[in-house]
Amino acid sequence: MNKLLPLLLLSSLFTSNNSHAFEKKSDNFEEQTWGIGVLMRNAEIPFDTEADNVTSFVPMMFFQGETFFMRGVEGGAHLYQQSDWQLNAIARMRFFDIPAEYQNAVQGDTIDLGLQARRQFSKDSFLDVELFTDLEGNPYGNVTKQWYLQYNSWEFMPKISARYKSASFNSHYYALEQLTNEKIGAGFELNATLESRYHVTSNLYLLGSIGATALDDNAYDATAVEQRWQSEMYLGFAFFNDISKPKKTELSNKDYLRVAHGWATPSNIGDIIRGDSVKDEYNNQLSSIFYGYPLTDELFSLPLEMYLTTGFAWHWDSEVQDSEQEYVLAIKAYYTIDWPVRWRLGFAEGLSYVSDVTYIERNEMEEKGYRPSELMNFLDLSLDINLGDIFNAPALKKTWLGYSIHHRSSIFEQASQFGRIKGGSNYNTVYLQFDF
Repeated sequence: MNKLLPLLLLSSLFTSNNSHAFEKKSDNFEEQTWGIGVLMRNAEIPFDTEADNVTSFVPMMFFQGETFFMRGVEGGAHLYQQSDWQLNAIARMRFFDIPAEYQNAVQGDTIDLGLQARRQFSKDSFLDVELFTDLEGNPYGNVTKQWYLQYNSWEFMPKISARYKSASFNSHYYALEQLTNEKIGAGFELNATLESRYHVTSNLYLLGSIGATALDDNAYDATAVEQRWQSEMYLGFAFFNDISKPKKTELSNKDYLRVAHGWATPSNIGDIIRGDSVKDEYNNQLSSIFYGYPLTDELFSLPLEMYLTTGFAWHWDSEVQDSEQEYVLAIKAYYTIDWPVRWRLGFAEGLSYVSDVTYIERNEMEEKGYRPSELMNFLDLSLDINLGDIFNAPALKKTWLGYSIHHRSSIFEQASQFGRIKGGSNYNTVYLQFDF
């Protein structure tokens, strides 16, 4: 789907290992600005179709470091920062709103790449000028003015923007040139959006936004387009830093490195948890390495250690597949139980991209009649135990032996950005994790 996406995820792997990319003093880590949430997106379909709206389940991650950042459906790196100016490299998800029954075949949601120049007028307002292109080379540009307002537990982020769309962009996404052979000219469209965030309690927030876009004349006059105005809404919840408390200057958890090896299974994640895992007849395997950067050491006043984790997995060649590469970006939580020795439960949520869909996943998709997707949702469920405690060896106090389920899926056909797929792939893995 997105051939440049692995470069973005891989760059995040190297960025997160660079101490200059994050706020770190000596051997201590400060609490980071982070968040993870899930939202339902509803958008009007501008085309002449029976369905008027389409909905999608959208997991989102948030992080702000000195160099690397994630902002829900976009992420990137600060190339230059000076006073009130920033120059950023950005990858942003863009939704292609068509009826849900066609989204698996078309898989039109895409990652656009671009540069963003940001001028900060105050801590509460900024102006963005952006140049973007989709992965097929169709360019466009944005000018956006955004404000930030806070009233008690409410935060509001209104913005207005103008987008210049090239003729090739307009023809591809509005005239549907590949289907209709119709070409149209360039144009400007206007958008107004109000985003809001409500602090419920502690780390829990409600999120919402509503926006409207007015199409340009060329797009509106395209044969496939039925309406000039298109609305878009998000509604969901997320976990963020508690804005009622100052951020910690020193965390109890440190960064880690995890190395693992796993074996594919055609069993679903529910069967695996119940202990009913079936061996893959072709013995497909993967090896992986993950780095974890600490975000905070508590959530809802509970000792939940949170990490931003980046990973690379090598899927080994076998009788039915060539070797493939997988890139992961996720947020991981650990809960430690100190009885009779230290052991931990872990859970990660994020994104996974593979250079080509593996056999175990492709076989399931073909059986269910789906077109597979390289980009999928990622889950990691783990259980590990401290080797230093088991062997009473101080040298191993920072070493953990564990088991995890390496899982890719598409959220039961509810996520258009993952291809409207039900199912995925699972690997039973064993690992060693080293705390620094």
